[in-house]
Amino acid sequence: MSANELTIKVAQWFLETPYVEKTLELPGAEKLVINLTGLDCTTFLETVVTLVRMTEKEEFTFEDFEKELEFLRYRDGIKEAYPSRLHYFSDWVYENQQKGILTDITEEIGGSPYPNAPSFMSENPQFYAQLADPSNLEAIKTAEADIKTRSYFYIPKSEISSLEKGIRSGDLIAITTSMDNLDIVHTGFAIQKDGRIHLLHASSKNMEVEISEKTLSDYLAGNKTQSGILVMRLTEN
Repeated sequence: MSANELTIKVAQWFLETPYVEKTLELPGAEKLVINLTGLDCTTFLETVVTLVRMTEKEEFTFEDFEKELEFLRYRDGIKEAYPSRLHYFSDWVYENQQKGILTDITEEIGGSPYPNAPSFMSENPQFYAQLADPSNLEAIKTAEADIKTRSYFYIPKSEISSLEKGIRSGDLIAITTSMDNLDIVHTGFAIQKDGRIHLLHASSKNMEVEISEKTLSDYLAGNKTQSGILVMRLTEN
């Protein structure tokens, strides 16, 4: 079974799991949060990728899960203080490509340059308790500056229907935004349904993990602030 096929199989185990936001934003020292009973779009994606990687390695203990999740969620794969978590999803994509976990295939399948300079966290520290610590805030500013130096590509939402032939079921999808200070506003997995690509995701609207009724193209068309997608594919082990 390919990594993409395994991804779809594992992701569908979580259908109807309740949507719960901000499970990672806990007070105190940074913790490796594991919650399989309530997921947001990012923790759903991370949980599935972690389980896929464990299955491929035939490692099935809770300690194996912790190790794989930490490697995925944190800069250089190491949980340290709050800023070590990959808070911006475009940073998550870049870091996990460097680790060999995935490949960003957006440019390869026809993507266009995506101007990416997120600054929301440093501009709005009041929304993040941990950013009351000046050292954490400075570290986030450094991460934002690093993101700005990279080249990213996206498929504008007007081009998804014509380019979706390059997307496979099980590919990771990150939805970009027209808001200048944010990078990614939603994530999920591509899944083919009736010959078209849909989104398998933890939905904040319907409050559960689901397969979107609309095609991916129509899903984005109905949201003014969603501008397009990044597409990633897990590395075959």
